[in-house]
Amino acid sequence: MAGVSNGQETEKFYLQKEQLTVDSDDEYEYEEVPVDEDFITADLDEDLDLAVRTIREAEEEKDATVKKGELPKPSVTRRAEVVDDYVRNFLVRMGMNRTLDTFQTEWYELQQRGSLHAEDIGVVPDMYGRNQELDNEVKFLKREVEKYRDAAMNAKETYVKIRKERDYHRMHHKRVVQEKNKLINDIKRLKRHYQQYEPTLQQLKKKYEVAMKEKMLSKLEKDRAVGQVSGLQNTLKSMESFKGGSAKLSQGPTTSTRRGVYQTDSEGRGPTQRTLAMEREMCDVGNEPGDFKRYPNDTEFPVDTGINPQLANVKRTSSHLSRTGGFRLSNTFQAHSHPVSCVKLHPRKPILATTSDDHHWKMWSVPSGEIIMTGEGHTDWVSGCDFHPSGSKLATSSGDTTVKVWDFSKAECVHTFTDHTHAVWGSTWHTCGDFLASCSMDMTAKVWDLNSLRCRYTLRGHTDSVNSIEFLPYSNTLLTCSADKTISLWDARTGLCAQTFYGHMHSVNFSTFNLRGDTVGSCDSYGVVKLWDVRANAPMISLDVGPHPSNRLAFDPTGTVVAVASNDSTVKMYEVASGKVSSLVGHEDAVQCLAFDQNGEYLISGGSDCTVRIWS
Repeated sequence: MAGVSNGQETEKFYLQKEQLTVDSDDEYEYEEVPVDEDFITADLDEDLDLAVRTIREAEEEKDATVKKGELPKPSVTRRAEVVDDYVRNFLVRMGMNRTLDTFQTEWYELQQRGSLHAEDIGVVPDMYGRNQELDNEVKFLKREVEKYRDAAMNAKETYVKIRKERDYHRMHHKRVVQEKNKLINDIKRLKRHYQQYEPTLQQLKKKYEVAMKEKMLSKLEKDRAVGQVSGLQNTLKSMESFKGGSAKLSQGPTTSTRRGVYQTDSEGRGPTQRTLAMEREMCDVGNEPGDFKRYPNDTEFPVDTGINPQLANVKRTSSHLSRTGGFRLSNTFQAHSHPVSCVKLHPRKPILATTSDDHHWKMWSVPSGEIIMTGEGHTDWVSGCDFHPSGSKLATSSGDTTVKVWDFSKAECVHTFTDHTHAVWGSTWHTCGDFLASCSMDMTAKVWDLNSLRCRYTLRGHTDSVNSIEFLPYSNTLLTCSADKTISLWDARTGLCAQTFYGHMHSVNFSTFNLRGDTVGSCDSYGVVKLWDVRANAPMISLDVGPHPSNRLAFDPTGTVVAVASNDSTVKMYEVASGKVSSLVGHEDAVQCLAFDQNGEYLISGGSDCTVRIWS
């Protein structure tokens, strides 16, 4: 083709026809695929919205199935097995290896010769495959039947065994029920039998108590008669030693009196009263101030000598007393029906007095634990008791605000002091036996005169309940402790506070002297125990055995061991010299009270478990 000329030389182009050849190894002729007109028509007629909706529904169903945990099951197309493969598998399964070799040889020879037609080498008919499947299922079911048969036989054997055991236990149960019914009938019969003897037992018990009381009274009467004889003999000797008008004077108390044996003369006066009367006649000077208003029958306080005759006996027996771990439980007896609040030992005889919240006090023989006497009269719990120095009387204090004095010779209460306005916690006798002191929840302590039967002094000074009170032996000094956390020493002759100990941080439950009177022991509601030097007015030792409250403490006769009654059901034994602490375990509830005997050979404790225990 030639371009247009514009006065310049133009370029020329030529067209040439060329034929392209396709390089191919094999001259393959592509076959044209015919188009399905029906499909095209259906596809053209299909609504697009319907297709989209169908796809969305299918996706939603798939998502719902996945959420439910059910995955769609894949579709599996099962191909029919070829005839020769079927035969081979059959021969292999049956273990016919030689037949399999022969079959394969002949099969391939016929196939090479072309003797096998298309219908001969087709697939196995479905009937054969189905028969094989059924055969396999039948075999599987037979195995299952055998397994279940074995399980059923085992279950049958177990059932038979359990039924035999059931029959055995049923028979045993019937036998036990029969024995139980028989025992119940026997118990009922024995109860009826016992009820017939109950009145007799009660009568015998009362007779026994009466006999023991009479025996005790006889002993007391005998001791009193012996004392009167001794007193008359001493009086006769004294009268013979004087001349004329000096027959009324006396040279002082006898040795037996200084040792604690109390005799009364024909006028009923004790040795202390006789001594004081003779001193007044000799000196015409009394112990009371000159302007003191006297009441009829008032008793004069004895002079403090500072001599305790019991110390001589302690020195002789001190070698075996300084021990804390040597005490062992030797006897236990049920003393009351309610907690035991106090235990006191008779000054001369192996007799124990106990008080309790059951409104009673009792006397026991120790260490056997045989009951001697029972006292009834208080209308509320009995908090404490104390023997008269002569052993013929007993003072008891109670929550009914009274203090009662019991005379064993008369077997009755001879007097009741009622001046306290609240519960009385304890009482203590003066060594002369003519004065009794008591402490109360009304924040006071009182000194009573047994001859004039009146309150001589009311000790005021504590600001809370006075929890314990004690006379120093052979002295006019009183020791009190209070819930106001203090301990005080009082002069009973004047009713004035002489000394106060400060140091406890909690309510002081109890305080007591050692036998020498130079040390005071106290314990409080948090388990703190303190030992105080009376002369220095200062604490010597502070011991914490808490956190349980300490209810009471007691010195042994040597003063080297302190026993503490604790609320944790134990008795703490503290050795002063070494500081060693041990525990006596035996009570089942709080230990409320304790006491050493005069020789320190055994310790007696009483507790909230209603028992009294003797440790020796």
